Amino acid sequence: MNQTLKLSSNTYNDEPLNKTKGIENQRENATLLMLVRNWELSGALRSMRSLEDRFNKNYQYDWTFLNDVPFDQEFIEATTAMASGRTQYALIPAEDWNRPSWINETLFEEALQLMEEKNILYGGSKSYRNMCRFNSGFFFRQKILDPYDFYFRVEPDVEYFCDFPYDPFKVMRQNNKKYGFVITMYEYEDTIPSLWEAVEEYLEETESADVDMESNAFGFVSNFDFIGKSFGVIDSNSGYNLCHFWTNFEIGDLNFFRSEKYIRFFEYLDSKGGFYYERWGDAPVHSIAASLLLKKDEIIHFDELGYKHMPFGTCPSAYYLRLQQRCLCDSNHPDNIDLNVISCLRRWWKDGSGKYFLKHDS
Repeated sequence: MNQTLKLSSNTYNDEPLNKTKGIENQRENATLLMLVRNWELSGALRSMRSLEDRFNKNYQYDWTFLNDVPFDQEFIEATTAMASGRTQYALIPAEDWNRPSWINETLFEEALQLMEEKNILYGGSKSYRNMCRFNSGFFFRQKILDPYDFYFRVEPDVEYFCDFPYDPFKVMRQNNKKYGFVITMYEYEDTIPSLWEAVEEYLEETESADVDMESNAFGFVSNFDFIGKSFGVIDSNSGYNLCHFWTNFEIGDLNFFRSEKYIRFFEYLDSKGGFYYERWGDAPVHSIAASLLLKKDEIIHFDELGYKHMPFGTCPSAYYLRLQQRCLCDSNHPDNIDLNVISCLRRWWKDGSGKYFLKHDS
């Protein structure tokens, strides 16, 4: 292992076990962001401890916490003690969180009942719909985030399996990346039956003014052709192939979401009422927006970052990289979704920015 051999590594590193290179602790203009409730404190602390141990203890990035009700003192004290960096807390304005007044309450209640009867995930939840709409169109408008350029979304009860080999915020800035993900999979079509129709109407009414089909990743969300030796396993009743980035882990450029083109896209979708009459999630909304409005090489797959949000996870496949980054995961475990039949990762390799070796100085 210590001979001068070129060992297998996701980062194509000639010396994957060489740990002599120190970490530069220069922080980017970024924050770790968690939308969380007071009663989720234990899950929040588990996620914080995992990310602090695997990454943030070396950088001390700020933690920003958002809630639609005031945080209690126990939550503030416990999370402040767990964080290596500064913590800050904000109450989401009611107008950014609550159901808008123009939603037809009769249609809304009927939709809730129907989706609950069909056993659709969170189909009967009002608060979940508020959360999806907030994460789609309002999180980046919170004043507490105004000073920052990048955010790292963290949810309660997630786990980071490996030491981070670099600062992902630095990777984003230096390589002009606007959106980063670790897991991509198919969406439940029953939650978004009319979403793609709304996207097509948006493209038609705006004459695709904000879209460059020559450079974007439109094929990632619209192609149904072969991947390797087979077609995708998920059928769709629209022109959307249902591929999306799992947004419980995402690292993004706040200035993309603040841009006029993203806000135009969101507000057009929002006007259709699908966040409430159906159950549109922020994951397909973010994913379709990024695939349409960004260049494909402005989106990055962080394949070196081991991660789990129940019930799925991702674990680096390279043995020596797992040793180097002290990973606690099994790349062959059934929960590792990367090459699972419900994963869209091979679609991203084919119709996104491709599969390639990454090596970032940090």
